[in-house]
Parts: sequence; C-alpha cells; structure tokens
Amino acid sequence: MTIGSVELDGLRDALPDDAVLTDAAAIEPYRRDRALDPHAGAPFAVVLPRTTAEVQAAVRWAAAHRVPIVPRGAGTGLSGGSTAVDGGIVLSMERMRDLAVDAATRTAVVQPGLLNAEVKAAAAERGLWYPPDPASFEICSIGGNIATNAGGLCCVKYGVTSDYVLALEVVLADGEVVRIGRGLIKDVAGLALLQLFIGSEGTLGIVTEITLRLLPAPRPARRLAAWFATTEDAARAIGEIASTIRPSLLEYMDRASVNAVEDMYGLGLDREAAAFVLAGSDDADPDEHEIRTMREILARHRPAHLEETTPERGDELAAARRAAIPAVEEHGRLLLSDVGVPIPRLADLIHGVEEIAARERTTIAFIAHAGDGNTHPLVVFDGDDHDATERAERAYGDVMSLAIALGGTITGEHGVGKLKRPWLVEQVGPVALDLGQRIKDAWDPDGILNPGAVFARSSDSRRNG
Repeated sequence: MTIGSVELDGLRDALPDDAVLTDAAAIEPYRRDRALDPHAGAPFAVVLPRTTAEVQAAVRWAAAHRVPIVPRGAGTGLSGGSTAVDGGIVLSMERMRDLAVDAATRTAVVQPGLLNAEVKAAAAERGLWYPPDPASFEICSIGGNIATNAGGLCCVKYGVTSDYVLALEVVLADGEVVRIGRGLIKDVAGLALLQLFIGSEGTLGIVTEITLRLLPAPRPARRLAAWFATTEDAARAIGEIASTIRPSLLEYMDRASVNAVEDMYGLGLDREAAAFVLAGSDDADPDEHEIRTMREILARHRPAHLEETTPERGDELAAARRAAIPAVEEHGRLLLSDVGVPIPRLADLIHGVEEIAARERTTIAFIAHAGDGNTHPLVVFDGDDHDATERAERAYGDVMSLAIALGGTITGEHGVGKLKRPWLVEQVGPVALDLGQRIKDAWDPDGILNPGAVFARSSDSRRNG
C-alpha cells in the first residue's frame, strides 16, 4: 500500500508536531537493532509518542490503513525483533519515560522508554532493588526487556523480567487500551494474560505502562574467580555448584571472549586459561555455607587459579563479563545467539559449539549466564567475505539445532525476532507454533503488529490472499 500525503496528514494531525519523522536521514537510525539485519525494510515514518493516548492514536491510524507497526525500545535487541519493514512505521518508545516508585508497596510504575539502569537507580534511592540485569542494563529499555522477557547475570538466583511484572497497560492492534494485572503479588483472577504479553516481542500489543515488583536491596556479594585449563573442568564445576546451592552469580567466559575483553580494557585477565568462571554469593548465613561450598566445588575441578576477590576486583570482573559482547564485536561482524540447555548438558553444548567452529573454520566466542544454562555463543566473521559469511551462517544454524537436540532452547532471553524464526518450529513443533499463530490472529487479525517477527504470516501475505 502506498501512503499518500492526505493519509499521512491524518497521522500528523493526531500527534504533536515533533512526533512524526519522515525524512530518510532521520529514519535511518531506527531501521535496525543491534542484530544489524541487512534485510531491514524502509519505513515511511517513525512515530515518537510520549503518552498512551498518542500510541493509541498512531495504532488506530495504522489499523485504519492496514499499515505495519514495528515497536522499538532502545534498539539494543540482538535477534532482529525491531527490524523495520517496508511501508510501515516504527513506533519508538524512547520518549515514554515517566516513573513513580512506591516504597510502601515495593512497586514502581514506569513507562517503557526508561532504561533498565534508570529504574534500578530510582529504586535504589528508596532502599529498594529491581533485580533483572541484562549485560546491557545501562543502555537497554524496560520496554525492550518486557518484549523479550530479558534475564541477566543475577537471574540464576532472582529470576527474569516476568518474575517482576505485576501489571501492564497495553494498546491492542485495533487501538483499544487494556490493563492487565494489578499491583499485587498474588492475583489469579482470569487467564494469565500477563505471561502472554511478556516475551511476545510486540506481536500481540504495545506495552505503554508497566508495574514492577521491587525487592529490598541485597547484601554486598562475595565473589570467587576461577581459571581453568579446560572448558570441561569449568562446565563440570558449574554443574555441581548449580545442583548444590543457589548462587547469586555464576558466569562463564571462554578464552576467545576473555582475550577480546583483555584487548579492549587491559584488566590483567588470564589470556592462557581455556575458561573463566565468576561465582557470587549474597547469602546472609554467618557460617558462610554458600561461599565455602562454591570454593570447595571449584577447587575439586582442578582450577589453574582460584581466589576470593576483593569487592573492587569482583566488580571489575563482573564488568568484564558484561563487556564481552562489545569486545568480541571489535573483531568482526557477529551473529549472536542466546541458546539455553539444561545445566547437565552445558559441557555437551560447549564441546559441540567447539566442534561446529572447527568444522566451519570460524570463531565462536562463548560466554554464559552459566548457572541457569543460558549461553551466548558469538559467531565472529568478516562481513565483507562471502565465503566467511556463509560459513558463519551455517555455524549459527548448527548452534541452534545443537541446543534443541540437547533439550534446550534457541533463545533464553533475547527473543526469536526475525533471525531465529526458521528454527522455532524445530524447537516447539508445528502444533504449538500453530496455536501461537491462532492467538496472534485473534488479537491482530490484520497482522500489523511487528510482522515477520516470531510468526511466519504477515499483513502483506494476508492482503495478497
């Protein structure tokens, strides 16, 4: 469908003067997320709402003209979940930044454009804590976290985004506004619709307000750093820790990712070790059961070096783990996956990924929120080399299939988006995939919400018969 000036004037009339961008140069930064999808489309407009009413106006206009809408957070997504489509609009939530913390109920009511770090800071001012902490927490938005049900480093003990969402305000595909849930810890009235929207990647509705559960601030963590000569020893240590206690942190980096971080920051990391494990405990037990148990387990698995860090060094090593993806990215184009497996299969996944890298003659740096089995194999390649690109793409697909074969998932926290959709049916099966499509069809019959993400059918295919 071609949008004419009259129709576009209708969109402009419904919104503030500065809320609609149509200049090609202004639109360009909104076409892709960090997945850098080379097939990103050319939207005819970017809409920048500040209120639910403005989102509602934009969606009603899009529904009337059957124009695709791609919701966008901070653009830090890694699966192409906010990749623009031709002839659509990108609905950027970056200006929706209201926030209110209620210490009495330990809740925060926030708009989706706020960064995760900003919510954490606002909670901390009241002596509270918002736990979910993606490695990109300083630059990713709460709305984007909702879209993919993001996790992070502390989720091995404290859970993921969905564990902290009490209520949502959502604009549906026809422009109707619905409030789902309440600011209550326990509420089982009606179907659990919250869980359908969290992680739906903007395909079922557009979230405009979130009520979050907050916790009391945790105790300062104590951390152990262990360097291993083999990845197998590291993986076995992680498996034993995870099956014995519940640490507040259990992270993994391989040699390639450690060296990339060391190249960038010069932190004195051990370049020769095959694997690095960072374990943490915020246990209040005066007998120090957790930290002592982790030290004993790590020592049993033959680390080349094991130490309890100072608080400052522990923070530095945690920051090194968070910096792994941008550090690896300095060495080439990335295909970023976030496959997850049952923890007893972690060693099998690491070994299998190493075999894939050798077979395809490509580098795969491997980092992980290892304590919950959520891993990030990072396929690194020269994007200007056609043969290298093909080998990287094969490796990426083989990693997906390997995770599924090990009883795992193609995405633990980054979402399916557009990049992982080809492997979704392999994981969930055709019946479950069709059931999800039927829910999508019921709530978005014209398929205008984020077409091409997660689901195969789009508004374009329906209009064409």
